[in-house]
Amino acid sequence: MSWMDAQNYCREHFTDLAIPRNLSENEKIRAVIPAGVYGWISLFRTTWKWSGGPMYVFQRWIGGQPDGGTGTCGATKFDRSGYWADWSCDIRKPFICHHDSVPFTKQVVKVKLVGNSALDLNDPAVLENLQEELKQKVRENGVDAEIRLSWKKQVDGKIFYQEKEEEDQK
Repeated sequence: MSWMDAQNYCREHFTDLAIPRNLSENEKIRAVIPAGVYGWISLFRTTWKWSGGPMYVFQRWIGGQPDGGTGTCGATKFDRSGYWADWSCDIRKPFICHHDSVPFTKQVVKVKLVGNSALDLNDPAVLENLQEELKQKVRENGVDAEIRLSWKKQVDGKIFYQEKEEEDQK
């Protein structure tokens, strides 16, 4: 199939086109695609990323690839030890899908708490309590799946910080 048709097929029947995030996963794909055959993987170019998100640290490009030409989709060829090359997306190639046993959605939300409280919002017990309350609110709004929440720490190690008062505008 073309890259887009392969991606649609994988998303309809599995999760997405294969995403080799490390050498071990790359080798698992290598074991399925016959030697000497290029097969589609989830890689595409806007700024070379996986169709399901950003580029991982692991990369396995053939020397000189991607070459900035017309190829905007990634394929892997296993007579070159599983190295990747860019190809035109409309060429028909075999492909490998991957399946996440439990589909998930990742969403980043910025929280602003308003009020005059002496409560230390960076206290681990307070953070845990806030997480439980947020999970409950999400469930009350109709999300019936497993919910995992985590806090993003700032550079200084804190999660919450107090906003500085804006000067009165004249």
